[in-house]
Amino acid sequence: MSSASSLKKSRFAVKGMSCAVCANSVENILQSTKGVSSASVNFADHSVQVKFDSSIIAPLDLKSAVVKGGYDLIINNNTSVDDQLDEVAKNEYIIAVKNTVGAAILTAPIFIIGMFFMGWELGRWISMILTLPVMFVFGRKFYINAWKQLKIKTANMDTLVALSTSIAFIFSVFNTIYPEFWTNQGTEAHVYFEAATVIITFISLGKTLEVKAKSNTSEALKKLIKLQPKEVIVLENGNEISKNIEEITFGDVIRIKPGNRIAVDGIIIDGESYIDESSISGEPIAISKRVDDYVYSGSLNQTGSFDIRAEKVGSDTFLSKIIERVREAQGSKAPIQKKVDKIAQVFVPTVLVISLVTFLIWLIFGGESGFFQALMNAVAVLVIACPCALGLATPTAIMVGMGKGAENQILIKNAESIELAADIDTIVLDKTGTITVGQPQVNSIWESEVSNNYRNWKSAVYTMESKSEHPLAAAIVKNLESKNISFIDIQEFSSVTGKGIKGLIDDCNWFIGNRRWMMENNIELESLDKDMELGWKNSGNTIIYIACEIDLIAMMAISDIIKPTSESAIKALQNQGIEIIMLTGDSETSAKHIAEQVGIKTTVSELTPSGKEDFIKDLQKQRKKVAMVGDGINDSQALARADVSIAMGTGSDIAMDVAQITLINADLKYIEKAIKLSKCTSRGIRENLFWAFVYNVIGIPIAAGLLYPINGFLLDPMIAGAAMAMSSVSVVLNSLRLKTLKL
Repeated sequence: MSSASSLKKSRFAVKGMSCAVCANSVENILQSTKGVSSASVNFADHSVQVKFDSSIIAPLDLKSAVVKGGYDLIINNNTSVDDQLDEVAKNEYIIAVKNTVGAAILTAPIFIIGMFFMGWELGRWISMILTLPVMFVFGRKFYINAWKQLKIKTANMDTLVALSTSIAFIFSVFNTIYPEFWTNQGTEAHVYFEAATVIITFISLGKTLEVKAKSNTSEALKKLIKLQPKEVIVLENGNEISKNIEEITFGDVIRIKPGNRIAVDGIIIDGESYIDESSISGEPIAISKRVDDYVYSGSLNQTGSFDIRAEKVGSDTFLSKIIERVREAQGSKAPIQKKVDKIAQVFVPTVLVISLVTFLIWLIFGGESGFFQALMNAVAVLVIACPCALGLATPTAIMVGMGKGAENQILIKNAESIELAADIDTIVLDKTGTITVGQPQVNSIWESEVSNNYRNWKSAVYTMESKSEHPLAAAIVKNLESKNISFIDIQEFSSVTGKGIKGLIDDCNWFIGNRRWMMENNIELESLDKDMELGWKNSGNTIIYIACEIDLIAMMAISDIIKPTSESAIKALQNQGIEIIMLTGDSETSAKHIAEQVGIKTTVSELTPSGKEDFIKDLQKQRKKVAMVGDGINDSQALARADVSIAMGTGSDIAMDVAQITLINADLKYIEKAIKLSKCTSRGIRENLFWAFVYNVIGIPIAAGLLYPINGFLLDPMIAGAAMAMSSVSVVLNSLRLKTLKL
């Protein structure tokens, strides 16, 4: 029985996986290894989380077990797993591109010879020589992976590719070297080198697109990781010492300077500042933090310097938990190719059985030419079952669909999102930057009766706010700049974090800030329009008060404003029967005000990133197909968990990397267009798969000789190859129809 101290949980990079079946194989290999209690493979980023007893088995033993299964586990303590995965992904993409380009270059002359110079005897030998590197250099991974699947008694797309191309190649080589076998029997010796090489080229192209999509997905996690600095300043005996983040322990005192990101979760023990917590709350307005306030890793310090006591470090920090949950959510989604692999598992054995049965029936009942007809018909079955169209079904529709989306400012990352977006029935919207503009603006100004005595008050405010580092200062400056307000001389200026600013202009003391700042400086508020003040607060505004000496001069209401098209876009989606829900980290008052204006009935406020993700998980438990729309780092967790994730193009890079769909111009009306595009593209994929199989459903029985007893018709392998080619043409033409779609 192992002790708790000997149980270890580690994450490793895995090499050699090409599909979901491979991921299952690695998982099964590890789980069946002595000393391993659990293993979970994340096919999205090619990693595996293993829980094992270190007193029984070591990481090198895990690697040995995986290598025996035909895969590899990277054991390297000098670099992080994420860096290892990044290197593997880069190398995999480079190799995929080289294989695709190399195969395409050699396939071109083979195709030309096969289509236009079929009777050229030397051309057959040229094609055979050129086919060898296409299959066994640029396409060798298909045969290697097929062999791996054979060893574990299963099949996938690689099996289908390897089998069909091998049969076509071997048959063609035989006919090239010994054509007399057929000509002596009065039949032409056909070759199918072009069929074998075209399959390799097109399937390689599809694999390249898949590798690229996976590498883009991992960028989101890398950018999240970069939010946490690698080095921090630790205070020891009053001295500042630079330390690696991995050396930080609970209770260490860390100094955070202006412009630095906070490395760990902790409590401020000295100093104060404004902190941008958009990675936590998603709100654009920085928050005043002082002694005893809690701060989170990944947040950005804006103005002052302060010291914190580390409360949570390493994998326990808020940011680390977000990274882990994003990784988990991404890994929980199966790629669309898995469906094709499942079809292949049934399709390949079925075709093999049909081909074998065809051969035996013709051999037994074929008479004098039984062997000849048995071989011809068996080969015809295998050739017509060629998976070229099956391999093209998804990538061609996806390429055209993605291109159509890009033309309409909709960027789609992968095939999975297209399929799932067609079925969504619930859309969850973030508030700030999604429904609203995401930038604070002055939307109302109230002036008191005494403001006429201070004709230069706007110039005073403009001058003082230009010197302020407060997050709302930019909104005030921008508003006054539009009114051509100019600077005036200022004698003194000071700022008090969390309250406001003070300035001396023409021997008059000016105060700009919140209500508490006014009261601390004995500003008379009797003239204040309290109904207006209350109305502004209920509408979710932040109120800035302006005074000189003891006179209240003006108030400014500052808030985020709703995008012009948000209301109509939301109504259009609701008219399609889609439920719209708003989630936000903002206050309940502000959230309800925005929701009422755009016609959203369900809204949940004051949510953390984990709270948003948990809300989406609850919806999914109700069997709802959920799309999440957001723009901030804080939305990345919920975006990764949703069935379909949509990011605003004006938002954070991390949100866009996590999201499967990005709306470049950040306009909600494009969600409706994205859904329409997804439905049409998804339908195109299903139609392509139908056409890819309809030739087999009709052609395989004919190739086997089903019509021979009726009208004496036998399908020549060359005609079978043409039928296979027609299925590919049908798939491509059907995909190209998406170009005419009007969004």
